Amino acid sequence: MRSRQFGESVLKTYHYKGFDRDGRSRRGLVEALGVKDARERLAKTGVFAEKIEAVGGMARTVPGTAGNVGLTDERRIMAYRELGALVKAGLPMVRAIEVLIDSPEIGDARGRLAAVKDAVREGASLEDALGGASAKVGPFEKAMIAAGERAGTLGDVLEKLSSFMEEQQSLKERVRTAMIYPLIVVSVAVIVAVGVFVFVLPQTGKFLHEMRLPVPLVTRIMMSVGNIVAICGVPVVALVVLAVAYFRRRLRTSESVRLKFDRRLFSAPIIGRGYSLLANLRFARTFSMLLRGGVAAVDAIILSGRATGSVWITSLSESAAETVRHGGSLADAVRVMPPLASTLPAWIQAGEAGGNVENLLDNAAERYQRQWERFVTRSLGLLEPAIILALGVFVLVVALSVLLPIIAGNQALQAQ
Repeated sequence: MRSRQFGESVLKTYHYKGFDRDGRSRRGLVEALGVKDARERLAKTGVFAEKIEAVGGMARTVPGTAGNVGLTDERRIMAYRELGALVKAGLPMVRAIEVLIDSPEIGDARGRLAAVKDAVREGASLEDALGGASAKVGPFEKAMIAAGERAGTLGDVLEKLSSFMEEQQSLKERVRTAMIYPLIVVSVAVIVAVGVFVFVLPQTGKFLHEMRLPVPLVTRIMMSVGNIVAICGVPVVALVVLAVAYFRRRLRTSESVRLKFDRRLFSAPIIGRGYSLLANLRFARTFSMLLRGGVAAVDAIILSGRATGSVWITSLSESAAETVRHGGSLADAVRVMPPLASTLPAWIQAGEAGGNVENLLDNAAERYQRQWERFVTRSLGLLEPAIILALGVFVLVVALSVLLPIIAGNQALQAQ
């Protein structure tokens, strides 16, 4: 399929659903000048379309249509790697995307990629086309692609982006695997807690009341907790769910809320450390690539700020770019951004002194990569024993709240 123009009209891709002459269901993609032309083209091949819709209009429509299947992380990783290789081989972007659409691994995401192809063919950048076709394409990916387009090294950038996302995907899988055991333990603990609060402790309290025995302090506390959970548990859970939904909506719709939340993430215990390392890693890697590709430092700082995925750093990068524009050094510009001001400016300053900023930034990125992986491994290593310790304390308290009344009852019976 080659892109063609007829007069003022441009071929667009449409998704169709219909049946052939034998009555079998058919669906797929067709290029045409419009809906009428698409219907005529399909009729010539023996397909009678019931529904025809432009893939660009299906990007965020009702789930279940072929065009609505999201570009998952795995598919985007594969797409970036293949697109990078095709672009480096000299293929135009539209033709490269057409080749990618024909790849069997793309599956039902062809509709999304067809929308990307149409947008690029109409003059949009790859960054904007991908962002319009799928909400799963994050700020980091879009910034990296924009940087590659700006530097004229899109093929190399797409391959590096694919490798970086593959590393992150592998890390996510490790995290998910490491979380399986703690989640199972916590789930069992919740079930046990519900059984204790709903069945065991009320019966224990009834037994002590009938025996006219004093209720131990631990048992009274646990019974009070059980009563509170029974009365307020459902309303509290409902309120928490509603609060989370409202907060997520505010994050999507309010720039100021996103900025405040993002700033607090950097100062959050444990999470803030990991978020800071990831932001430094992304900034250093993107900044190095842009400078090596010949992008002006002012533009490189702004694009690198966007690549971090942090709203706060993105806003700070604007003022940092002004520092460079007015003659300031790169190190001083990065130093005014608190999340990046710990060690990265020193790397940049050393690079400026030696005239090899790009190499120093690459070294810094490798160092942040190792620190990030160690942070995740260490955090997961501490999480499991922390959960086990907390559950052990809970089991001990429950056991005491049940056993102490039984021991007291036995002692009372023996005394009689």
